[in-house]
Amino acid sequence: MASPRKSVSLSGVERRSVELDTIASVLPIDRRDELAELLTDQDVETLRHLVNEGMGANTLRALTSDLAYLEAWGLAATGKSLPWPAPEALLLKFAAHHLWDPAKRASDADHGMPADVDEKLRRQGFLKSVGPHAPATVRRRLANWSTLTRWRGLDGAFASPALKSAIRLAVRAVPRTRRRKSAKAVTSDVLAKLLATCATDSLRDLRDRAMLMVAFASGGRRRSEIAGLRREQLTVEPPIPVESGPPLPSLAIHLGRTKTSTGEQDDVVYLTGRPVEALNAWLTAARIESGSVFRGIGRWGTVSRRALDPQSVNAILKQRAEMAGLESGEYSVHGLRSGYLTEAANRGIPLPEAMEQSRHRSVQQASSYYNNATRRSGRAARML
Repeated sequence: MASPRKSVSLSGVERRSVELDTIASVLPIDRRDELAELLTDQDVETLRHLVNEGMGANTLRALTSDLAYLEAWGLAATGKSLPWPAPEALLLKFAAHHLWDPAKRASDADHGMPADVDEKLRRQGFLKSVGPHAPATVRRRLANWSTLTRWRGLDGAFASPALKSAIRLAVRAVPRTRRRKSAKAVTSDVLAKLLATCATDSLRDLRDRAMLMVAFASGGRRRSEIAGLRREQLTVEPPIPVESGPPLPSLAIHLGRTKTSTGEQDDVVYLTGRPVEALNAWLTAARIESGSVFRGIGRWGTVSRRALDPQSVNAILKQRAEMAGLESGEYSVHGLRSGYLTEAANRGIPLPEAMEQSRHRSVQQASSYYNNATRRSGRAARML
């Protein structure tokens, strides 16, 4: 069992802070100093091991975020660091604290997460929303807890019938409507309104216009893929001839490692026409010949050498939505992904062809966006 946090010396905190900093190039950490106080030496060593094993940066960020939450919850709920492996009773306590019935909580204050635990986690910034966690969030954190346990060479009680039963019964007790990551899809009409706010030749407008067009036209790329896009991933392709007018410029984006690929295969998506022109205009104006494609812009118009982070990509889209007179809370970068497939359906593009560009591996996942475009107005919904 890891030692209680009280025994950690200041030098230990400083040492972990330095160690976290050494892996920051692979694992960007915004809360390094806070994590250095929260995580144990064993936690940091596990993260370093995962970096050396070549685990994807997005997966590492998710593991780190969940590990920090679990450690914070463990301290708030038990007063001690997480034990490795965690006993079944602690896993059941985690489920009980996060999957609870709001109706029962109204009549029983002891139901669900205790008030003092809730207050500590909110004060640290780990809890923000009100109410029980989404079942998917609880399952993901338990899965990552299990993964981190295995990486330590230990076995846990994560396959316990009691734990599985507790989660299943808690989910059944409180029906929830599954919400999409973006309440509304960013289809071509919405995208046109966002682009209309990027009408000038200022660096910021050129960047945001290129970013939005590239993200959508390349199949609805994830915000991490847009933030991580580098000039070295772009290759110029032969122009595309058209019946009337000059040929259209063409560009290939070599995606490398993504959420659904290992990076061993060369996943490629293509841009044609206006998105290529917008991207070239930004790269020329910003004088970007290598490195990150989409970068921060300083107060005086200075283009940073550092890439935008994924959260900034999302914030830019929301800012453009607000400038366009739209409800910014209803849109996110994920709306570009769902919007691309929705738009493909509206234009009669076959699903397999759309998936070649979106790089969805699951037909079921892709078709959930694709089919929603026509279900409301389709014949099946108008039987009477």
